[in-house]
Amino acid sequence: MSRVKVGADRVMADTEAVSSAYVPPFELTKGQSPPFAANEGLSYMSFDQDGDAGTAAATEAALSQITEGEGQVVIDTLDDAPPGPIETKWGVGFRDYSECLEYIRANNIEAPDGGLALPLRYTVHEQPSYSIVSSNALWRDPEREADAKALRKNERDHGRRCLYFPQILRDARRMEEYHPGLSPNSPECMDKLGVSLAYCKSKCENFYDAAEVERVFYPEIEKLLLEFFPEATDALVYNHDVFDKDYEGDRTEDQDKKIPGVNAGYANLVHNDLNDNSGRVRCRELLTRNLRNFGREQHYTEEQADQKMSRRFMSINLAKPMETVRQNPFVLCAWPSFADQPYITNYRVYDDRVGETTRFTYRPDHDWYWFPEQKSTEVSMLKCYDSVTDGSVSRWSFHTACVDPTASDDAPCRRNVVVRSYVFF
Repeated sequence: MSRVKVGADRVMADTEAVSSAYVPPFELTKGQSPPFAANEGLSYMSFDQDGDAGTAAATEAALSQITEGEGQVVIDTLDDAPPGPIETKWGVGFRDYSECLEYIRANNIEAPDGGLALPLRYTVHEQPSYSIVSSNALWRDPEREADAKALRKNERDHGRRCLYFPQILRDARRMEEYHPGLSPNSPECMDKLGVSLAYCKSKCENFYDAAEVERVFYPEIEKLLLEFFPEATDALVYNHDVFDKDYEGDRTEDQDKKIPGVNAGYANLVHNDLNDNSGRVRCRELLTRNLRNFGREQHYTEEQADQKMSRRFMSINLAKPMETVRQNPFVLCAWPSFADQPYITNYRVYDDRVGETTRFTYRPDHDWYWFPEQKSTEVSMLKCYDSVTDGSVSRWSFHTACVDPTASDDAPCRRNVVVRSYVFF
């Protein structure tokens, strides 16, 4: 795919000339390979025109990528491959879960006590991707019907550029067996691995009531974070999602009313929610504009936000079950096992911003963890971003949902709430 290639100095100069958009510095971790990204890694904020935050440029790039057809070539290659395992440059992959599970069992791939050997789903397309979010006005514009049709097909096709690969999950409660002296319940574990486990007995009675979650659960998690990270000065929980496949009530999402809805699906794809750019952009949006902030209102000037962000800050996702998890567990990958691996940027195009998430290709030595039968008082924590780039600490984890092949056929699917936060030092 031909990417938008623009020199960093010229982009910054053009941005200053036409807008006051915040363009984050592109900050790779020491020792990390450059990502698969558009614009040589620069944020789409660099292409802001009249306050659109680069959304027009990102949408144009998405349509150009579809026209060039490289993604379709990947799909055709997978579709045309003979039945059975598919040889890739990363290892043997499979079109569906059952094929991969059969391979694991036939080859006697075993996990340590408390662990699991199972299929996990990775992308096999090493190119940036684009998702036009459901709230984008493009979907409601009759003059863009052809664009909408192409983009809708492209969104469905993201999954067709993925394969299942065999992986081993270790029991995160036994972390000290794998990393002597490292407790999963410690900030040191987060610094080294990007994952950890906390305890929370919430007073929130109804996690389907967004207002109650914001009123009761958000302050509980902010308190948990400040206690978990003794050197932290501030913690902000800014939104949440609820996951329940079997929920029979109203699932409707309404961002304007701060209602996240209830998700029927689980993100069954290896990914991370932020990256070098979006970790900083999302933080500054919250501090200076309260953009999609469901939590405490922030009232920082741009100068005050810059000062706050000049010190270390992290983005942490925290997942708390409503009941013991029996199926569709949430699993986390530890930082050192992919610290040098280039991520693949996925651009999420809103009307007023371009978010950036990341996907990853398979490595057999990715260091995966889970919490078997995670209890309602156990909160799994994963780092989505860390401003420290010198390699001394984890920058992020990546994660996915998966299907536990050892669970009973009638095991209920995971019911949990995931909150997103920033922690400042």
